[in-house]
Amino acid sequence: MIRAKRLFVPQGILCALLGLSSASVWAEEAQFSASVITTTTIKATEPAKSDHLLDQIPRWIDATPTIFPPQSAHHIVPPTQETENLTWVDQKQQQMRQWADKTSNKIDNWFGEADPNQPGSATLRVIIDNRWTKHDDYEIKPRIRGKIKLPTLERQLSLVFGDDSLDNELSNNVAITNENPGPGTDKIINEKRSREENSSFALRWSEISSRLPFATDLDLGLRSGDDLYIRLKASREWPLRNDFTFYAEQIYRYGLDSENYARTNLELTHAHPDKPLLSNQFALIYADEQEDDLTWDNRTFRQHQFFAGNTFNYGLYTGGFYNDSDLRLNSWGPFVSWRQPLWREWFFVQGDLNYFNDHREDRSHYARALLRLEALF
Repeated sequence: MIRAKRLFVPQGILCALLGLSSASVWAEEAQFSASVITTTTIKATEPAKSDHLLDQIPRWIDATPTIFPPQSAHHIVPPTQETENLTWVDQKQQQMRQWADKTSNKIDNWFGEADPNQPGSATLRVIIDNRWTKHDDYEIKPRIRGKIKLPTLERQLSLVFGDDSLDNELSNNVAITNENPGPGTDKIINEKRSREENSSFALRWSEISSRLPFATDLDLGLRSGDDLYIRLKASREWPLRNDFTFYAEQIYRYGLDSENYARTNLELTHAHPDKPLLSNQFALIYADEQEDDLTWDNRTFRQHQFFAGNTFNYGLYTGGFYNDSDLRLNSWGPFVSWRQPLWREWFFVQGDLNYFNDHREDRSHYARALLRLEALF
């Protein structure tokens, strides 16, 4: 339920401005410390400076016995070039892909003469999310997200359309998530809500300035049919010592109807070559439309890849909220996720199974199953 509007604009803007700044300071300090350790002469009799708890945890996990097979990039499905004419479905996928590229070139030509060495291109994700819990009705949620690159224009401009909430997640987000859960209804598919959430479009200006120390996207568009908005995203990755990397992105959006929205995404990852990675993903969200002042989610997990395009994740989730000076851990529990290409390179299936509780709804731990079908064009 949406509360009456409050004068919370300063907090939303502050969250947007400080999220990436604090992450940047943390990463720069960690990088500086790593540089000092590297450049300092260490006597042979002294213990290695890298023997810190943060470095030891991945070593301990790598040293534990495992029943899982080793990492692999072996392909289990044939390449698209070999299958695109085999069946009616393959031919339709090829036609859709070619139509998207032709459309992007046509739009690109509106702004000037196109460079044949740098043609326009388009990508399209068609997603069907299926959710089931014992407390809620079964729900099917269709989602699309597309991007048309326009290289003719002087700047890195592109046209994006579809469910814009998919762009708020980390690119390697490990869970099937939905920032816009609908109200409970007796319908398996809420057609009206699906149309509204998939109807947004915007002109995106990437890399605003080469002088900035982070990558940027600036969107100007319309979402949910009548919500004119502007959105800024800034992101950066820092390589740290001992195969650690730290990634941070800050998103701020202001809509005439939805007003302020700010999200901070942070990810700390340890990845040895040919070893499963260990990662922690954290998200902090402020929005005028949400019930709480702030909500947060955190996932600590291990990720395996048994073949090309595959991910197998298992870990621990914690999530909660901050509202009216009340900080709460609302949900926690284990989760497992599996994603892989099925039959074709361009078709993926992902299954999530988790066991979370919900203090606010007075629900103890219960199983929840999610299934995503995704086609790429």
